[in-house]
Amino acid sequence: MAAQTNTNAALNHVRRFAVLGIIKARYYWFWANLSYGEYQLIKRFSVLYVGQIDLEDIGADGRDPDERRYTNEQLAQTYEHAMALAKQMDDSGYYCLWAAEHHFQREGYECIPNLTLLGTHLAAHTNNLKFGAAFNIVPLWHPLRLAEDFALGDILTGGRLIFGIGRGYQTREVETFGSPLIDQDANRELFEEQVEIILKAFNEDSFSHHGKHYDIPPDVPYRGYQMKDITLVPRPTHLPVEIWQPMTSGRSIDFIAKRGIKGMTALSGEKVVDGFFNTYRDIAQEAGRTLTLGQDMALGFGFYIAETQEEAIEKLRPFHDERYKWFAPFGLVRYTDEEGRMWGSPGAPARTPMVEDGVEQKAWICGPPEHFVETLRYFEEKYPGLEDIVLQWPEGMPWHELSAQLKIFSQEVIPAFNDRS
Repeated sequence: MAAQTNTNAALNHVRRFAVLGIIKARYYWFWANLSYGEYQLIKRFSVLYVGQIDLEDIGADGRDPDERRYTNEQLAQTYEHAMALAKQMDDSGYYCLWAAEHHFQREGYECIPNLTLLGTHLAAHTNNLKFGAAFNIVPLWHPLRLAEDFALGDILTGGRLIFGIGRGYQTREVETFGSPLIDQDANRELFEEQVEIILKAFNEDSFSHHGKHYDIPPDVPYRGYQMKDITLVPRPTHLPVEIWQPMTSGRSIDFIAKRGIKGMTALSGEKVVDGFFNTYRDIAQEAGRTLTLGQDMALGFGFYIAETQEEAIEKLRPFHDERYKWFAPFGLVRYTDEEGRMWGSPGAPARTPMVEDGVEQKAWICGPPEHFVETLRYFEEKYPGLEDIVLQWPEGMPWHELSAQLKIFSQEVIPAFNDRS
């Protein structure tokens, strides 16, 4: 029995090196036939942290998310995690820590209400890591206040903040702040006007804006004269400001592609990503920007690294299932069936996804490091303009486990994409 075990172990060892050999062969072929005019290359690896604390009793059969209640002290654990994560990423060759703005989350899943404030704080304790907003919920802000806060953070951090904008998707926070969400048309209308104001504030020495929701400046006297324009003080000093927005629909892609705003998609099925990337490139072309497929895009996925895909799937399962217990009711399952129909649409699946679904959709990557390298090479060939990859910290995964995963990724995956230019 022991001899058989040793034989199996040896065979597994040989198979792994054989797979590595195949990957290396494909690697050298790829680079021998590469045209640098077409390919941008994957260059940057980042992490998305939505602000969860360590959760207990997780998984499909665990506690109902709506029954979770945590003390203020427990919820503040988010900021300890953010600091530890930022320091490890800064020391390990990662590019950016993306975080998400949310409010009133006593359930412990998304506990960061101010991304500029957090990013500025973390930048003071790190050296090179950037801090991205994924995303500021613009309808919760006065656009000038959001622009001012980012501009100050841009200056204080020496340009290490990345601006991101979104419309919001949770009624509890958006409607509580007095902005529309149930009325999606009203939400979009407000958001788009706010973004136009922010773009003016960032890019013009002085400006005015008179729209449905805002009159800037107001028609009032100031020191004996009528104001005609205003100046954002301070303005960002690192211009043009890099701006990102999530890609969720054709209308949002049309809006961002025409304005040079970059797009991010995370945990989306491959056919969904294909549609997003192609639509963005085509609309950008119509607007006068010629892009390679995948350029100005960021591709995010969930992940778990283990010796085999089967082992990775089983270890990931409770964290994956905890995520969708919280997010599926918001409609955040972006998978398609074989005919390209979105899950939840007539004739397509409407159930909560399993890990196996995510792996099949290429929204989650599970397996040994060489499988990650091979999968990322696949994306790199398919989307030759793609430069940015974002790893999603799965909800429910404790910090110590994520830390170990990121260490393996930085040591055994990232080096395969470095020093190629």
